[in-house]
Amino acid sequence: MAEETVSAKFEVYRYDPATDAAPRYQEYTLDLAPHTPVLTALLRIRAEVDPTLTLRYSCRSAICGSCAMRVNSKSRLACETQVGPELARNGRIVVEPMRNQPVLRDLVVDQEPFWRQYDAIDPHLILDPRHPMPEGKETAMTPAQVERFHETPRCIACAACFSACPAVEADVGFPGPMALAKLYRFVVDPRDTATQDRLLRIQPAGLWTCLRCHLCTEACPKDVRPSERIRDLKEMAIRAQGATENGSRHAVGFKENIRERGLLQESKLVRQTSGVAGLVSQLGQGVRIYRKKPEVLKSPHRIEGLDEVEKIYAALDREEDTS
Repeated sequence: MAEETVSAKFEVYRYDPATDAAPRYQEYTLDLAPHTPVLTALLRIRAEVDPTLTLRYSCRSAICGSCAMRVNSKSRLACETQVGPELARNGRIVVEPMRNQPVLRDLVVDQEPFWRQYDAIDPHLILDPRHPMPEGKETAMTPAQVERFHETPRCIACAACFSACPAVEADVGFPGPMALAKLYRFVVDPRDTATQDRLLRIQPAGLWTCLRCHLCTEACPKDVRPSERIRDLKEMAIRAQGATENGSRHAVGFKENIRERGLLQESKLVRQTSGVAGLVSQLGQGVRIYRKKPEVLKSPHRIEGLDEVEKIYAALDREEDTS
């Protein structure tokens, strides 16, 4: 019995900066089994239709991360993305290079920005030179200490999260989800002696640019959940240094604000975040908001069941005390 096939239309990004004035999209149509990986289809295009198509791949088993690209606007591994579901959702398959990294040719990008941000976090154990590890011996950790790594050791550095991150696009100084997830991994490692320094260095420069959109977690093929690790880093940084700039002050102020009445008092949050000087600097914008939404200056009423909200906060306080 012949295997079922579907007619798959591909629109593939083509661009050679050395010769092309602008990118273009080239169409290809193949008859494929629905379970065919997008990477297999691209390799067939290159082998049978167009040998000039350029892409990067290696293991074809979702281990190396080399084939990360955008398929129908989602950053993912082409080797584990099947043709059938993409056609069912979108009717076609648009294949593009990853974002936030310069295109070298077609689907291949220059990953220098990605690796530069990774190198900047010092992704290695920093040991106390006064107490070196015994040569030839392991430094044991308890199961609970290992558990604190969460899923970070699974990362294969594919850069799909870096491609998906709008904060990277908005701010070239933002480390990116992978670098921050790796930073978390070393911050919680009991063998590392630079935890405090790592937290102090990362807080003002890049930690609070994260938009909490969770697109990095959606893109990650290994369920590393970098957005959750960035959240953990934020909490650790506040404990290490306090709320020292707008991002951390906003987080702390929001928490205190809601606790007071169960509803957000927006004008007070601006003051908690930016201080009196910041409040004055935003006076013009505040007036415009007031004209459209005068209730913004009113103190919200206390909600019913505020005692239940307080129980939640008390549980959070206990959790912070034990972490």
